[in-house]
Amino acid sequence: MTAPSKTPPLKLVSDSTPAPTALLDRARAVIGTEISGLEQLSAQLTADFARAIDTLQRTSGRVIVTGMGKSGHIARKIAATMASVGTPAMFVHPAEASHGDLGMITQNDAVLAISNSGEAPELGDIIAYCKRFSIPLIAITKNASSTLGQMADICLTLPNAAEACPMGLAPTTSTTMTLALGDAMAVCLLESNGFSADQFREFHPGGKLGQKLLKVGKIMHSGAELPIAKPDDLMRDILIVMTAKRFGCVGIVGKDGLLQGVITDGDLRRKMSDDFLNLTAAEVMTVNPTAVTPSMLAAEALAIMNQKSITSLFVVDAGRLCGILHIHDLLRAGVV
Repeated sequence: MTAPSKTPPLKLVSDSTPAPTALLDRARAVIGTEISGLEQLSAQLTADFARAIDTLQRTSGRVIVTGMGKSGHIARKIAATMASVGTPAMFVHPAEASHGDLGMITQNDAVLAISNSGEAPELGDIIAYCKRFSIPLIAITKNASSTLGQMADICLTLPNAAEACPMGLAPTTSTTMTLALGDAMAVCLLESNGFSADQFREFHPGGKLGQKLLKVGKIMHSGAELPIAKPDDLMRDILIVMTAKRFGCVGIVGKDGLLQGVITDGDLRRKMSDDFLNLTAAEVMTVNPTAVTPSMLAAEALAIMNQKSITSLFVVDAGRLCGILHIHDLLRAGVV
């Protein structure tokens, strides 16, 4: 594997402003250095990674992620990602742990400790606590022979890749590798635990992610709100139901509860005649209407509405009418 090429010193446009092309070259060199680190990390993964996933999957409590400084910031993100995809996790600050927050860690938990050098002194009390109470300790460090690496039950060793900082001091490549390794752990746990899109929706009720995974059953109208009639009901009565319910349609339901047809504003115009009010629903309705299920994604229902140029959809469960969904419901939920 070839190391990323070194970039020349930044060429200045004035006394203090680098030339744009030099800035782009430097930015690409930084990204290239970090890509090289990620490639080395991928190639260096061993069976210890699988052991770590197995340990975390069998943990009955939470994954406690900890780290100091920049490692702490990465640890917070890893904990948040794990928690959002079905692995209960939380961040514990190692310095605060020494002043009472060790009580947040139980014997049912597992600890994921992050330290590039493996010698962060603030981790000492957490390491000792894990050893005292036989709490599984997984380390992420560049130095497997460090105190953290030696004391850990499983040590995930980062490759000795160059930092992107020109002085080789600021955590850049190392934090990128750690973050990627944490993402890999979270995704592997997600798949091992069979975490579903439904569960993801429960953990992300807000924002665009939640809206995309919203189910029809969560926002449909049901019960007394439903505009329904029987096949032998006269149109004079059906018009009253249609006007009162304000969906612009009526579902025609048989004695078995199955949806047999639908009458819409369009049907009224097409079937209008002198004897229209004396016609039965069965004579006017459109049979085999398009319907959706409560478990369908609201976004899928919206796509059907757009495709068929309609504003309402009846919702059926095993053929039985159970709800109605209007485009205004999708607008209120932020799906549109």
